[in-house]
Amino acid sequence: MSRADLVEIGRPTTVFSVSGKSLGFRLEVHHKGLHKHRVIKGADLQILQRKAQTQVAAWQQQWAVKEGALARDAERAKRQADRTAGIRLAEEATERAQALLRRLQNTLAETLPKNDAIDWDDLKDRSPFPEPTPTPPPPPREPTLKKAPQEPRRDQFAPKLGLLDRLLPSRRARKEDDGEAQYDSAVATWQRGVQAVETANAKAQEDHRQLLVDLEKTHAQAVAEWEARRQAFQREQVQTAAAVDAQRDQYQQREPEAIESYCDLVLTRSAYPECFPKEWDLEFLADARILVVNYFFPAPQDMPAVGEVRYVASKNEFVDKTLTTAQIDKLYDEVLYQLTLRTIHELFEADVVGALDTVAFNGYVRSIDKATGQEITACVLSVTARRDEFLAINLANVHPKACFKSLKGVGSSKLHSITPIAPIIEMNREDPRFVASHEVASTLSEGSNLAAMDWEEFEHLIREVFEKEFASAGGEVKVTQASRDGGVDAVVFDPDPIRGGKIVIQAKRYTGTVGVSAVRDLYGTVMNEGATKGILVTTSDYGPDAYEFVRGKPLSLLNGGNLLHLLEKHGHKARIDLREAKALGADKPTA
Repeated sequence: MSRADLVEIGRPTTVFSVSGKSLGFRLEVHHKGLHKHRVIKGADLQILQRKAQTQVAAWQQQWAVKEGALARDAERAKRQADRTAGIRLAEEATERAQALLRRLQNTLAETLPKNDAIDWDDLKDRSPFPEPTPTPPPPPREPTLKKAPQEPRRDQFAPKLGLLDRLLPSRRARKEDDGEAQYDSAVATWQRGVQAVETANAKAQEDHRQLLVDLEKTHAQAVAEWEARRQAFQREQVQTAAAVDAQRDQYQQREPEAIESYCDLVLTRSAYPECFPKEWDLEFLADARILVVNYFFPAPQDMPAVGEVRYVASKNEFVDKTLTTAQIDKLYDEVLYQLTLRTIHELFEADVVGALDTVAFNGYVRSIDKATGQEITACVLSVTARRDEFLAINLANVHPKACFKSLKGVGSSKLHSITPIAPIIEMNREDPRFVASHEVASTLSEGSNLAAMDWEEFEHLIREVFEKEFASAGGEVKVTQASRDGGVDAVVFDPDPIRGGKIVIQAKRYTGTVGVSAVRDLYGTVMNEGATKGILVTTSDYGPDAYEFVRGKPLSLLNGGNLLHLLEKHGHKARIDLREAKALGADKPTA
């Protein structure tokens, strides 16, 4: 599989607010080889695509390193029989391992000589059009013309006269007449042959001429298509440059979305070893001029542990000498403190317009809970840094942990223990649409007809049952204002690192079949909300076109039977009688 086949860039989709206002764009990028995935957001389509290309380029660099490592491993295995080569390969592997460890130990120092401010011109594509001008095809060989047959001579048909022919005139005349006839026949055959050759030669010359015309047309078409691609390439360069200029202007005007996009680009361009996930979420609080950064650190088990590689000639094998557990834990803690300071430094240094007064950094780790064996996501450190205070620090001379503590950072004394702490400043997940919820399920009985209940009560019931469904994973479910506008009825914030994220729920207390239009609306809501999944719940059922539409999309359809089963799972019984609900007039959707 080629490197290009390993990368998948999704189609950009527009993100809308509840009111229908465009909030920008989002797209997903995947790298199959590295098993990495990232959702990239941006206000401008060109900048969004540029950021995606930057991410892909970074992943391709990581993949090249991985390919190189695999190739080196293959080479090492191939040459193990050669003791001298084995020792040399062990020394090279040791140097690479120690170089990586040195780089980790210098995580902070590595960035200090660099200017982290974005050079907007660097974001513009000034490369020449990569395709050469189509070259004219070589001219075809001239046709080989046939030669005309040789014209017969009369003397070739003169009769041979003997003594009798001379003595008998009639005999002589007969022979002379036969010779003349043969000559006339040969002349006629020759003329037909000449005509055939002339016709064949004329056709060959015409075919050659037509071939020249066709080749010229084909070349002209190729040149025209090449020119069209070249102009499209140049137009895209101009559009990209204009988008970059527009993004720069928005950033210089300190527009919140542009500030977030700019900071995201700063962190994207920061180079780290392959073991770093390079994943974060940003939120710019414009009024307070605070940038909240939720940064995902590598897990302890992802840190490199090899300190030396030895070649054992007697066994013809290589042996990795790993760091001790204490050394790995110490290195891990040092790297996290350095990465924290480095990220804050890069953001402040790159902030040439002074938009950031404070950076709130929350460091998260996805790891395995040693007590339960389950994967967890925990905030292990949190710190806020004011611009003036932080820029006054000489980072080249500080002890990272001491500096972190001096900034009144919060974290356990042993970060490698993955002890969760509460972030000092969390990202705002509050939504003005959220309203206080109340319990409904406890009022249900086996005789309660869900299809006939009050539509607002039905929405609170859906919130309640999903709250119980997600409670085991620490999920949070909120119900929105009763607007009956087809929007979001409930929102789930699921912290699960695999299935989790923001999930929007729409509740439709229908007595008729739910059509595909309602499912399309849900999908649009998922896109607008930037959610990872959408769930549509109804008291009735869905048509075949609705089920067909959700194929391959992050949508789930729960019909009346599914809803009753979900309620029973959490200790509640009810019934759904659509005919009775229709008779009572409860035949309108809940949203």
